[in-house]
Amino acid sequence: MMRFFRQLFVLSFLVLLSMGAGCSESDNGSTEPDPDVVIPVDFPAFVKGVDLSYVNQIEDNGGVYYKDGVAADPYVLLKDKGANLVRLRLWHNPSWYQTIYGSEAVLYSGFDDVKKSIRRAKEAGMAVCLDFHYSDTWADPARQDVPAAWKDITDIEVLEDSVYQYTFGVLNQLYLDGLLPQMVQIGNETNRGMMDTDVSAAFPKLNVYDGNWDNYGQVVNAAIKAVRDVDAISGQETVVALHVADPKNLEWWFTAAINQGHINDFDVMGFSYYHIWHTEVAFDDLPDLVTSLSARFGKKLMILETAYPFTRDNNDTYGNIYYNQPALAQFPYTVEGQKAFLTSLHQNMSEAGVWGVMYWEPAWISSPMSDLWGKGSAWENCALFDFSGEISTAADYLNETY
Repeated sequence: MMRFFRQLFVLSFLVLLSMGAGCSESDNGSTEPDPDVVIPVDFPAFVKGVDLSYVNQIEDNGGVYYKDGVAADPYVLLKDKGANLVRLRLWHNPSWYQTIYGSEAVLYSGFDDVKKSIRRAKEAGMAVCLDFHYSDTWADPARQDVPAAWKDITDIEVLEDSVYQYTFGVLNQLYLDGLLPQMVQIGNETNRGMMDTDVSAAFPKLNVYDGNWDNYGQVVNAAIKAVRDVDAISGQETVVALHVADPKNLEWWFTAAINQGHINDFDVMGFSYYHIWHTEVAFDDLPDLVTSLSARFGKKLMILETAYPFTRDNNDTYGNIYYNQPALAQFPYTVEGQKAFLTSLHQNMSEAGVWGVMYWEPAWISSPMSDLWGKGSAWENCALFDFSGEISTAADYLNETY
């Protein structure tokens, strides 16, 4: 009986995918991408990444980016500065946008929006890192919400299958569209695990703080298998990353993930580094830490999120996330200080053997866009664009050779 319900659930899930990301054929009916639509981009030797997940929404709501006072494409502007990879978040079904913008709203960071962004990145000549949140909204150390479509699952094998089919469906469709990302994240800041917030008592337990590494490992390994199965079809070797927040968590978390979760088939130990929250590992101590961890685990390390302000000021009524927290002593909150921080961080990480650094939302400028918490931007003082939307000289760190 359980097998019947499992098969029924998976069949229903595949039908849902066939209505969106999981189609098994390209637009012309082929099971292979049209060679004329494939945009070849190599994975960088050292990643200088930018997360541009908000750009479509900002532009749709009147935000404009400039160079020398002339409106320009932020993807091209950042590529011209030296960015070589775009990171993009993917939410399962962010229907909450309809409560903000109405029933016909674009589901930003949903599949169609992400596909548009991947095309923009590749057309600008940049590689892509696709960040699967496995949630309908933000996933981070504080919250890991289960997608609404999966909330009634009670069997770990059904959840495992669902994650596999979803991951495979998304990547296979991107492959057929000539838009397969070169890098994939399995989860976002998964310190606590995944899909464990406000779930029913019967939902499979994936909170690793409570020791549920076996269940968590099954789900993550299912997602990784989906990536590898698409690789077998496409001939690509996708870079697979896992991601935790705060460098202090790298050693214990990856030790447990490998030994207790039995997660081994990944390439990158990824982490977020924000100096206002991640204070136990000093800025100057980061290189020694990552060098020693790379040697111990035999994996590449990468900073998947970082940022630094150029001012404490606001450009709108949306309260900033960085506001009055102290700056690092050697890096004041100025354009020059922002550039110096990013240049030093990239140089230090390059010398320590890290695979690269990604800046989180450098284009989240003030605009009339809205999210769940406000209108405008909570990050405009951390952008690589000034308050008029002009690209900043701080972005010149991207043009350095590391």
